[in-house]
Amino acid sequence: MLIYVLALDGVFDIGLSALIDVIGTAKELAPAEKISPQLDVRLVGVRKRVRTAQGLTVPVSAAADLRTPDVVLVPALGSMTPIPLIDAMTRRDVIDAGEWLKIWAQAGASIGAACSGTFILAETGLLDGHRATTSWWLSSLFRQRYPRVMLDETRMLVNSAGFTTAGAALAHLDLGLGVVRSQSPALAALCARYLLIEPRGTQAVFMIPDHVAHTDPMVERFEYWARARLAQGFSMSDAARAIGASERTLGRRLHAVLGKSPLAYFQDLRVAHAVQMLQTGNESIDQIANQVGYADGATLRTLLRRKLGRGVRELRERDSLRNY
Repeated sequence: MLIYVLALDGVFDIGLSALIDVIGTAKELAPAEKISPQLDVRLVGVRKRVRTAQGLTVPVSAAADLRTPDVVLVPALGSMTPIPLIDAMTRRDVIDAGEWLKIWAQAGASIGAACSGTFILAETGLLDGHRATTSWWLSSLFRQRYPRVMLDETRMLVNSAGFTTAGAALAHLDLGLGVVRSQSPALAALCARYLLIEPRGTQAVFMIPDHVAHTDPMVERFEYWARARLAQGFSMSDAARAIGASERTLGRRLHAVLGKSPLAYFQDLRVAHAVQMLQTGNESIDQIANQVGYADGATLRTLLRRKLGRGVRELRERDSLRNY
């Protein structure tokens, strides 16, 4: 399997290294374990010289001089906030990289991207109509910029018909393991054990809802209103009146920015507040449930499991949560 890691100026250093090291480790482990997939990973670029976000020079091979790969991986750019990331999308090298992604995809290569690298892939239009994920804090920007992509920012890794997208920062590890797993699940499991990479199916346990909400003034006003009402309960009419918008406008705006209804976001805020209290306080889950508007702890437990999935167990183990 020929794998290209596409490095552009300002590439996120950890992301680039994670992809190379995961696949390189798997390649080194394969012979000793009598596992035979051939993994050939190469750094490629659309310019002769590439410098990382931290100023390191990266040796790359020119895309134009190479044959069609089996897999292309796009690591994140160092731009982690919306304005510089949007600016980066207009750079000539990023645009040229998008053209190469379309050429390789048309030739049958599988394409993967992680974190802000998902924006480079989405800019090409290749993700239109496909399921995808991205960095949780960039989800509202992604959703507004690429409305034809079916985004689920709670997922760590999403596969969709030849395209794989991964979440924030260290999800590059998950993307690299995913490539190895496509050739040998046993080798991927071994590699994960050597590198101490635990299975992580969701970003939800790491998400901070108000960081996403603050990208839009109307959603931000709704978030402030909702936080003051967590214990009292949700009323669509009261919410719309408080922020000065019609119910229909409020619903449409939240769906455009967050991809969910006002009630669903209200529930997210309740869960996030409950998780914070579990991490920092000594109250039982029944006491916390009452403070965030639920009649009993059973309802809160169910919501935590549904929204955080595996992250609930990880959260409990990490913080020694009791009475869960």
